[in-house]
Amino acid sequence: MSKYREFKQLNLPEIDHEILQFWEEDQVFQKSIDSKPADNTFVFYEGPPSANGLPGIHHVMSRTVKDIFCRFQTMKGKRVERKGGWDTHGLPIELSVEKELGITKEDIGIKISVDDYNAKCREVVMRYKDVWDNITKKMGYWVDLNQPYITFKNEYIESVWWLLGRLYEKGLLYKGYTIQPYSPAAGTGLSSHELNQPGCYRDVTDTTVVAQFKTIPSSLPAILNGFGEVYILAWTTTPWTLPSNTALTVGPKIEYSLVKTFNQYTFEPINVILASALVTKTFSGKFVAVEDDAAFSTFKEGDKVPYKTVATMSGSDLLGIRYEQLLPLALPYQNPENAFRVIGGSFVTTEDGTGIVHTAPTFGADDARVAKEAVPEVPPMLVLDSKENPVPLVDLQGKFIQGLGDLSGKYVKNEYYADDQAPDKSVDVEIAIRLKEENKAFKVEKYVHNYPHCWRTDKPVLYYPMDSWFIKASAVKERMTELNKTINWKPASTGEGRFGKWLENLQDWNLSRSRYWGIPLPIWRTADASEEICINSIEKLSEEIAKANTKLGFDQQVPKDLHRPYIDHVVLVSSKGEPMKRELDLIDVWFDSGSMPYAQWHYPFENKEKIENRTAFPADFIAEGVDQTRGWFYTLHAISTMVFDNVAFKNVVSNGLVLDKNGVKMSKRLGNVVDPFLTIDTHGADATRWYMIGNAQPWDNLKFDVEGIEEVKRKFFGTLYNTYSFFALYANIDGFTFNEKEIAIEERPEIDQWVISLLNSLIKEVDQDFSDYEPTAAVRKIQIFVDDHLSNWYVRLCRRRFWRGEYSDDKIAAYQTLFECLMTLSKLIAPVAPFFSDWLFRNLNQVAAISTVSSVHLDDFPVADASKINKDLEQRMEYAQRISSLVLSLRKKDNIRVRQPLQKILIPALSEDFVNKVGMVADLIKAEVNVKEIELLADTTGIISKKAKANFKTLGKRLGGSMKAASQIIGNLSQAEIAGIERTGQFDLNIDGQHFELTTEDFEIVSEDIPGWQVANDREITVALDITITDGLLAEGMARELVNRIQNIRKNSDFEVTDRIVVSLEDHPALRPTIASFASYISSEVLADDLILIDQLKEGESVDLTEELALMIAVKKSN
Repeated sequence: MSKYREFKQLNLPEIDHEILQFWEEDQVFQKSIDSKPADNTFVFYEGPPSANGLPGIHHVMSRTVKDIFCRFQTMKGKRVERKGGWDTHGLPIELSVEKELGITKEDIGIKISVDDYNAKCREVVMRYKDVWDNITKKMGYWVDLNQPYITFKNEYIESVWWLLGRLYEKGLLYKGYTIQPYSPAAGTGLSSHELNQPGCYRDVTDTTVVAQFKTIPSSLPAILNGFGEVYILAWTTTPWTLPSNTALTVGPKIEYSLVKTFNQYTFEPINVILASALVTKTFSGKFVAVEDDAAFSTFKEGDKVPYKTVATMSGSDLLGIRYEQLLPLALPYQNPENAFRVIGGSFVTTEDGTGIVHTAPTFGADDARVAKEAVPEVPPMLVLDSKENPVPLVDLQGKFIQGLGDLSGKYVKNEYYADDQAPDKSVDVEIAIRLKEENKAFKVEKYVHNYPHCWRTDKPVLYYPMDSWFIKASAVKERMTELNKTINWKPASTGEGRFGKWLENLQDWNLSRSRYWGIPLPIWRTADASEEICINSIEKLSEEIAKANTKLGFDQQVPKDLHRPYIDHVVLVSSKGEPMKRELDLIDVWFDSGSMPYAQWHYPFENKEKIENRTAFPADFIAEGVDQTRGWFYTLHAISTMVFDNVAFKNVVSNGLVLDKNGVKMSKRLGNVVDPFLTIDTHGADATRWYMIGNAQPWDNLKFDVEGIEEVKRKFFGTLYNTYSFFALYANIDGFTFNEKEIAIEERPEIDQWVISLLNSLIKEVDQDFSDYEPTAAVRKIQIFVDDHLSNWYVRLCRRRFWRGEYSDDKIAAYQTLFECLMTLSKLIAPVAPFFSDWLFRNLNQVAAISTVSSVHLDDFPVADASKINKDLEQRMEYAQRISSLVLSLRKKDNIRVRQPLQKILIPALSEDFVNKVGMVADLIKAEVNVKEIELLADTTGIISKKAKANFKTLGKRLGGSMKAASQIIGNLSQAEIAGIERTGQFDLNIDGQHFELTTEDFEIVSEDIPGWQVANDREITVALDITITDGLLAEGMARELVNRIQNIRKNSDFEVTDRIVVSLEDHPALRPTIASFASYISSEVLADDLILIDQLKEGESVDLTEELALMIAVKKSN
């Protein structure tokens, strides 16, 4: 007869190894897919990682979330294909290659060919693939690693080209010259969604300047004549843009003031214009308001600077005023006569600054727009370079161009310099000092503001004029918003807030990237841009190449590799016979990953049915970190909406960050990074996964603490392991293999019926939680069942049924009940703990053979049997557990051992139903807490006294200023009123005629002890324990202690559980009453054939029976 496996101790890493080997040998993952019907799919998309970096503990978190729901849906009968993937293009790869080779973007094509550079990118991008594959297997994440999609493959690129072709056909692809976010450190423009990645906007301290622009008197309106020299004040947080200033923008409807004062640095008298609403704020600190001119004639350096408003006007009065160029380092190459004047703009506010905007059309989108709308148009500060091309004063590396005096060749941000090479004074500071000296700076100060940074280099971005290709995403933002409302976001707040609000204010998608390693934009144009073509397939490219070869006399072929530089060499031909060259841009790498639902299947060139028959699109479920909300989540949604007018995913879990145990973000610099391999090797994959999911909801940030994994390993897996070990030990002794006919649930003892009822309630709730993408709720419910109900209640109360007596129906019922619990639990925990669940399932099934499948992951998820759920019974047992817990806490408070019997507990009767339910479990409670009587009292007057206090946590916000009065009212509640609250769970609080409906959660109700009794309460239940110990109770308590000590000696002596024994006890006066009254009980409990008192026992063990009594005990096997 086969036996259940028994083990010496729990070893989760060893279980991982054993089960992983079984999965690979038995091909369990593939079977879990193949065994399910092809027409009943659950579609999951794997967000592709980049294999040029190493996996971290946060990847274990995100992959656990993904794995849970794929495993759950598989067990629910769905066919869940999960294709792995690799994100192989973009800045992360290029920047790591440049760092490794010691080059910058400008060196590509000079120090290293584009061909060699891209070959290096191809090598680096898959460098850590084996490491990623290893962590994937170790953590039990099932995903197809043998046939992954790889974004640099030609098939993938062709599908992306097809998607771009569809956008082009719909008129959603266009080229425009606009101001765009640009990263000098990365050498490319950025899309708005890249700029909105978490952490991209951060607080920085910069030098700010309120600059004085000197007006040209002849251009002033009459209202400003007669005041002498007039300056216009404009504030900027980016002084490096001041050399590119070509206009000042005012709000036509805003009121402005002319203020007479002195410059605080040169002390020269000045008259300045600024918004009236900002006069007081601007003239704070060193300035003082005056009523007459006397203060101006007596002012001297060191005094408070006087100021006085001498005129007011509207912004429209200021339009057309001309001013002297602030920093005359260059002039616009076109129409410089139209520069350096005041124009109007609706975007101007009086929230900060001076209410007048320094306008540099080269470096600001609002600036460029308002300058273009002005009549005549204000030119941007563009100058001609050596090749007669118009360029800004700052180059693409973030440096001032040559010919700008002391600023030439300097970076506009100190962060752009190599490490330790930044000057002490940034150009912002240099410019501020110069302006101070030239009486052109009204105020210079440090200012903390939010500034965008590049998501990959962590360096500040610039806003830069660029010729780029765009996707007209703004044209479909209403449809995107509409479709987004059909998606189930976890948490909902992300979909409605961070994602939903983003869609409502969506900007066009800057698709162009001026880099080398990525998917080339498949658009060819003539030199004069009069004709262009968008290539949407390799077949189309081949056709167009053939035409070009014929008309232009070339001998070209479709490149074997569609990347640069090979695709750049392809020349096509226009309808007029003119050569067409490819636009050199690459596309945004986020478009690569957003295309994966289709490109992973090489759609539409292969597998058309997967997309068009909706068997692989849209996804039923995706999950990634919250940082993907405006990244992958957005690009998936945008492409699917624009191309297919459909969602790309129906359910999405946006998981939070994994922080260190102190809530600090992990980083190598801080030395708080957790090694996922070491963690799993030490603690096991399941304990790590269970801890991560059980500790916090996936979308909340997790404070990762290894001690928490240890606790999970001990409390949950240790408890479940011990429960299995207990079952296996006695089932092997009795030969239980589940061969007997199953005993009907109604014929089993009530405690069996209770645990099976609770088990089926658990199945129902856990199924619902997993279906609702609430894994934390499921995990916590399972933990409570295992620890509180199965182990600490059912098994503990039923121990005797397993190890005592004949192999009766009662014992068989106990085995069948515990077996069912363990087998069901193996399935319930399988999505989260795939290794231990299979280990438990196989250990049970290899003996009992009640399932025909070899793995729990090939079995069905349990289905709740409603006929076995008895809510009345569950309620009764809950009362028993809660009352027992209260009594045990009172024993502990008074240091009274549980083995010491006590006489009575009193319980106030809450209702007739409560009395009936408690009465039905009274014997169980008495046995559990070792008391003789339970008395249920209808009237506790004079016996139990209670006091109520207000719960400030729940009431504080609701009651506000009424909280003090509420606290007094609640503190004065009568015993009858408190009893009413406990009975009904409600209370109407009346404060000066204002009514508040309160519940039991709004109160802290405490019981006061009475002489000879201890009192405690748990919400509505109160118990009073009689702590008086009589001589008879004392003797019985000692008997129980004696049983415990003898059982311990048996265990330590390696006796079989069935061995009969003879017990010799050292005689002691305190022991005699116990032996006289309880010898039979003691013998029965310890399987003793004889119990002997000996005056002076020489052999055996010395044991402490109580704190006052120690004696010798000898235990031998019976003959």
